[in-house]
Amino acid sequence: MTRAAAALLWCLLVLTAGLSAGQNLQVTPLTREGRVLVSFKLSDPFSEEMQGAIHSGLTISFVYEVDIKRSSALWLDRTIGSAQVTATVRYDNLTRRYHVTLTQDGRIERAETTDREEEARRLLTEFDKLPLFSSTVLEANAEYYLRVSAHTTPRNASFVWPWARHDVTSLAKFTVIR
Repeated sequence: MTRAAAALLWCLLVLTAGLSAGQNLQVTPLTREGRVLVSFKLSDPFSEEMQGAIHSGLTISFVYEVDIKRSSALWLDRTIGSAQVTATVRYDNLTRRYHVTLTQDGRIERAETTDREEEARRLLTEFDKLPLFSSTVLEANAEYYLRVSAHTTPRNASFVWPWARHDVTSLAKFTVIR
């Protein structure tokens, strides 16, 4: 087997392992009081490499890109709005505490410190009723969908991350009723 063929095979194995590692992104939209509230949960994102990177003190970010779209039969689906939610963790080896920061579109929304790994994982992967979009610009009785895509940063060739750039993506349809 040539080096090029071996390298190609290795890349395919890494990509396949990342895609089939069992990550699941659950998305739930809710329209209330003029807002589209978005809840989502990423299951099982922590491989041994990811845990090792976090415990080494490396700052790791989970980036969630959220789009609200309307289907179109004749052309590309129309994007009504986009938002980015980023959850960042930094583990302090001296104090054995996790520092987690949540930002929405670049604005810090919340910063928490915990000594429990389970709590840090929850803060990185579970989001409940985030008011990301206004529903006043949406038509009544029309069908829309939310698309949430997730990836981690930084990208480093020495780590095998649990998914490729935007391989964890989920959709959820909803209808605006007024």
